[in-house]
Amino acid sequence: MTSPGDARLLDTFLTAVRIDSPSGEEGAFARWCVERLRALGCEVRLDESASTTGSDTGNVIAELPATAEGKTIVLSAHLDTVEPGRGIEPIVEGGVVRSAGDTVLGSDDKAGVAAILEALACMQESPRPHARVRVLLTTSEEVGLQGSRALAVPDCEGDLCLVLDAAGAVGGIVTAAPTHYVFSAVFEGMAAHAGVQPEKGRSAVLMAARAIATMLLGRLDDETTSNVGEIRGGGATNIVPSRCTLSGECRSIDAARVEEVRESMDAAMRTAAQEAGGGVEVRWTREYEGYRFADDDPAILIVASAMRSAGFEPRLFVTGGGSDANAFASKGLSAIALSCGMTDVHGTGESIAVQDMVSLVAVILATIDQAVAS
Repeated sequence: MTSPGDARLLDTFLTAVRIDSPSGEEGAFARWCVERLRALGCEVRLDESASTTGSDTGNVIAELPATAEGKTIVLSAHLDTVEPGRGIEPIVEGGVVRSAGDTVLGSDDKAGVAAILEALACMQESPRPHARVRVLLTTSEEVGLQGSRALAVPDCEGDLCLVLDAAGAVGGIVTAAPTHYVFSAVFEGMAAHAGVQPEKGRSAVLMAARAIATMLLGRLDDETTSNVGEIRGGGATNIVPSRCTLSGECRSIDAARVEEVRESMDAAMRTAAQEAGGGVEVRWTREYEGYRFADDDPAILIVASAMRSAGFEPRLFVTGGGSDANAFASKGLSAIALSCGMTDVHGTGESIAVQDMVSLVAVILATIDQAVAS
């Protein structure tokens, strides 16, 4: 049996996932969140990031004034969901929420949003004093952390930030995440008739293939991966292709290692083009910077202590994926991504147990209590 608070949390989550908010179209959900946050006593505003992110709204920035001295806790989740994420119809069975099957559920990251709203509601109902709480609800996270990257540094100030956006059972604490580079490359060769004068041609597809063949791809070590995700070129079987495009990425927790891999992949493409008598233009973009916390970092110790007081044994782990925590870390904020209980995210089999959301709220409240105690 659920408590009244648990029922409220579930209702908040079910309402949230029914509001369409694919990346770039978070406006309706942002407005709903603004109304809820104001009703919970927060000062709320939208930043001007929409002009740079392409979203139909800015990031939601809210603040709950302190009633006691202590550290400022920042609570963060993102507003957008991946596709297929329109017309989500959640189903609750056996204490687990999933979609009807044609869409994602949207627990990534509306479970985080719902947990933040429930934690604030619990604080409003409790006489216990609390330090200042800041809320950051970001846009376009799923398409390159665009909202969090666009946030102004003063909006990211705080002593500790909980980024509620990691999969797995509640209790997980992400201690490190990678630096992530992506590339796009255009190989240029020379067209020729493949059956009459193939010798006059310079195959751009062959250049790309040779580049790929000389790259080290996949899991390179415990902290490093690389991948070629797309190749396109040619137009007819009887024409030596003069143009081919390639795209891929590399990631590593180790900042020096990712630069080494990036340079190696870049060199493989340039060498392959040159040896085949063609050319290549390669463009690299750093999607986000990595970060690493020591296991005894003060921020990790605070969150781990809060988890224990809420009844959970902390699990420290490293991830190969990025989150808003990466963007916040680059702005100087101690941001720690926490597991929220969501499973099979980005697929139509996505689900989350109601109890995991309840547990997440307990961890948030315990962390806010730690902010006063410390």
